[in-house]
Amino acid sequence: QVLDCARDGPAAEAPRRRAAGSTTGAMSSGIVARIQDIEKEVARTQVNKQTMSHLCSLRARLCQLRTQLLMPAPGAGAKGEGFDVEKQGDARVALIGFPSVGKSTILSTFTSTKSEAASYEFTTLTCIPGIIHYKDCKIQLLDLPGIIEGASEGKGRGRQVIGVARSVDLVLMVVDAGSGKAERQRELLEKELEVVGLRLNQQPPNVTLKKKINGGVSVSSSCQLISITEKDVFELLKEYKIHSAEVLFREDCTIDQFIDIIEGNRKYVRCLYVYNKIDMTSIEETRRIMAEPDSVVLSCRMNLNHDLVLAKIWEYLGLVRAYTKPRGKKPDFGDPLVLTTGRHGTSVEAACKQIHRSLLDSFDYAMVWGRSVKHTPQRVGLAHVLSDEDCIQIIKKRNQAGLDPHNQRKGDPNQSKNQVKKAKAKLKS
Repeated sequence: QVLDCARDGPAAEAPRRRAAGSTTGAMSSGIVARIQDIEKEVARTQVNKQTMSHLCSLRARLCQLRTQLLMPAPGAGAKGEGFDVEKQGDARVALIGFPSVGKSTILSTFTSTKSEAASYEFTTLTCIPGIIHYKDCKIQLLDLPGIIEGASEGKGRGRQVIGVARSVDLVLMVVDAGSGKAERQRELLEKELEVVGLRLNQQPPNVTLKKKINGGVSVSSSCQLISITEKDVFELLKEYKIHSAEVLFREDCTIDQFIDIIEGNRKYVRCLYVYNKIDMTSIEETRRIMAEPDSVVLSCRMNLNHDLVLAKIWEYLGLVRAYTKPRGKKPDFGDPLVLTTGRHGTSVEAACKQIHRSLLDSFDYAMVWGRSVKHTPQRVGLAHVLSDEDCIQIIKKRNQAGLDPHNQRKGDPNQSKNQVKKAKAKLKS
């Protein structure tokens, strides 16, 4: 048998791969059918006190099946070409939308990368990256292929597109304002992203779930629970086979939000809705769109609102530039440290980690010039939060345990006070 397998070689491998692919496809179609059945049952079930327990079980089962649908089958290889793009720049932004809404045109307009744009659908078939240079920062912009309805179930290249969307700092949801279907496109895109665990412009609820080995389930709250009851919590934990846990509610949350906490794999990301081709709509429609939250209008063909879109991207990313200042030298305004509000924070500790992680071990204090301090310069610690365009000078410990055991390096203990006095004297003069 071993000789027969060796003699078959690659010729015998192809049928095995086809069989594995057909098995995976059958499993996916079965999961999709079960999801559709549960959705129908949820839709036809009346909401009242007697059916809430049953609805909680259905919603939990629905989330489990959707998570199972996104996970690759064991032993199955990846289908086709992936979207593995090297991360560059200080932040990452993804263009997501239906085919032929102008994503490639936006990439070519805001970056030096030229992406093919045509009047037919599915012009872009893979992920095309570009770099936006704005306010001394580099922002990576990803042009993703258009997704279609049912992308979360594996239709088209929806899974690859949504997989990339989970790794970005900001989603630019592009819709065609001139087609008359902008709101419908927005609803479908929001639904597809929500199904796969992306929460747009939301914050995770202040609820703590701590699993235990034994002791049962205990539920406590420091606020009044309106959208969820203790019975709902017990039913949801039972559906996930969690029999011992401590649950603490510091704010009210819905059943779906509590399911997100149990799953623990949700991605909370900012989203900016870009209504492209605004030159093809009326003035009244444009004003209505501009009044909506998290929305901006754009026309690449007429060169309208380019600066506003860039300013909105900067605002939603929450980038903070910090300029380093060596001792006795001027600040380096050419190469700032770029900190992100949502990813690692904008504290002095985050700035030290970005320079080098070992800097925290020798950190003594920092001197900060800028809007984040009451007077300049001001001595601050690791927890101080920096503002945009602050200057920072990091002071190391002079005598570190292990590095200078015999205390050979001696210095003035009032050196920091003298520095502050000299800096104030220069400002007065």
